[in-house]
Amino acid sequence: MAVETDDMRLWLLEDWGVNVTYTVQGGQAKTIKAVFDNDFNVVDAGGEFGFATQMPRLVVRTSDVVAGTEGDTYVVQGVTYLSRVVQDDGTGMTVVQLEKQ
Repeated sequence: MAVETDDMRLWLLEDWGVNVTYTVQGGQAKTIKAVFDNDFNVVDAGGEFGFATQMPRLVVRTSDVVAGTEGDTYVVQGVTYLSRVVQDDGTGMTVVQLEKQ
């Protein structure tokens, strides 16, 4: 159970996040705040050498992506992504795994 309010979550995102243009499929675009993460992860393919892949994702307020599903569009710092996994963490925040277009 989350202790903070939705307004407190927005304050966090305003301090640490970036503006993101979010468009739910068939809907209107809107600007939301999100923390963007695009780390490299090493993947073990079962051989002698692994390979690195980027794992772009957003952390957003659940209230900003209530209707969020796979295939929605997010524009982050001028780059367009599609959502591939939308995970509500049960605390009022949602993690959105992205795929660069």
